Amino acid sequence: MVLSVRFRTEQAREDGGPAGAEALLPHLLGLLGAFTPLVQADPPDAALADLRGAVRYFGRGPAELAAVIRVRALALYGVDCAIGAGPNPLLARMAARRARPGTTLVVDDPEEFLRDQPVGALDGVGRSTARTLVAYGLDTAGRVADTPLAVLQRILGARAGRDLWERARGVDRTQVVPDAAARSVAAERSFPRDELDRDRQRRALLSLAQELGARMRSEAQVCRALTLTVRYADRSATTRTRTLREPTAHSAALTAAVYALHDGLALQRARVRGVTLRAEGLLPAEQAAHQLSFDPADEKARKLEEVADRARARFGPDAIKPGSLAA
Repeated sequence: MVLSVRFRTEQAREDGGPAGAEALLPHLLGLLGAFTPLVQADPPDAALADLRGAVRYFGRGPAELAAVIRVRALALYGVDCAIGAGPNPLLARMAARRARPGTTLVVDDPEEFLRDQPVGALDGVGRSTARTLVAYGLDTAGRVADTPLAVLQRILGARAGRDLWERARGVDRTQVVPDAAARSVAAERSFPRDELDRDRQRRALLSLAQELGARMRSEAQVCRALTLTVRYADRSATTRTRTLREPTAHSAALTAAVYALHDGLALQRARVRGVTLRAEGLLPAEQAAHQLSFDPADEKARKLEEVADRARARFGPDAIKPGSLAA
């Protein structure tokens, strides 16, 4: 049995706990490590734990162990958890996303649990794929599971069709891998009050792109995609992902991409409480190809970025910053 444990990071901020998901995640990993050595980070605010050994050792079911974990998280860090339990990581994650804070949702019957789930709730199904499937009437995981494999492969391709068909049936071949290498990195900003001003929101996005770019460059990494999450005053959120034209850690490219994501939301007068930016698909910089450009401005910007990185490494992260952030 696998647990997916998600911290309520919004509550952590309100209660004066560690600021943000990235700060809470190491505490969550340590808490789960008291029950099992098979713990894997699931950034930004969740972790997976394989409890098969713990169930036998403690003589308790997954729901009982989850209750203990939730009480300890509340006592030690002042935050509550939403916990999902299932026979594999896929079902545990989906259950955790459906569980209300302070509750545990255990998946005992994967077929029944998945049948009425929207197809977009399945891991690996983005907006484009979901639209394609809905156009064929495949709007739920149950309908996808009932569809012949050959039909899905004609719609999505051989490999993608088989992967989706298996996930819709609750099949997940991945395992909980302790200390798995990070495949993404994130940063977030919260506003002191619900923010309606578009320019202030864009300043926060610029700050996030600069921070992630500098962090990736310091670790000789690049990312393939960016995911923007916007949190609203009513505690709802919108998430959008954009694949970059080429893997990069160049702050200008990251900024342009996140601005495009933000513009695509057409927020208008939405009351924004905070924004989170995640760099996805990390890989070593030496494995990424860069398209050469004849634009002298691009080459100049990259050289200035190298100089700024050296200054930050010597004098601190605030030594050099864009003028719009220094104002």
